[in-house]
Amino acid sequence: MPRTPRNQGAETRERILDVAQELFTQQGYDKTSLRDIAERLGITKAALYYYFERKEDILLALHLRLHAMGTNLLAELEAAPDGPARVALWPRLADEMIDFMVENRELVLLHSRNRSAFEALARSERNREENEDLEARFTQILSSPAIPLRERVRMAAIVGVITEVFIESGAAFGDVPPDQLAMLVRESIADLVHGELGAVA
Repeated sequence: MPRTPRNQGAETRERILDVAQELFTQQGYDKTSLRDIAERLGITKAALYYYFERKEDILLALHLRLHAMGTNLLAELEAAPDGPARVALWPRLADEMIDFMVENRELVLLHSRNRSAFEALARSERNREENEDLEARFTQILSSPAIPLRERVRMAAIVGVITEVFIESGAAFGDVPPDQLAMLVRESIADLVHGELGAVA
């Protein structure tokens, strides 16, 4: 079936993001120009401007790929009844979060290797709104009196471990095979929470 112009446009936009992600990760956001991205794609800068007017817009779009993972996990938690049902979901969702980090290693490395660029991006109104929305939704879940305090703390701690290892300190583990890193993160989480999450007191 022939592709529609809309589908072609979406594919081109994703190709731009994929190439930009590779270049930003390999040579750094500050050292990569829009011309570099256009040349790698074999298109003109004018064609690139049709999809992204500024380099910062590309960085934001890449950042929102990471946000999408958090949004999807929160949506599953919010769809479950408050209380034990949400706690019971958490081990699987935590595993999915780790799997996402492994499967999207370049996206994760992009964030850890371009920390200053993302700190500057944090001043973007759209990025701030997205961050505040995710934080507010997770805070609401962790604040629920229907979930025992012990489980709420464990849920927060697990998110902290995953984000610290894969994102905040991700550059330190860049030479570790992804599967090995995932295994060690799961072991660390098990040590941290002293057993399987989900036993509601």
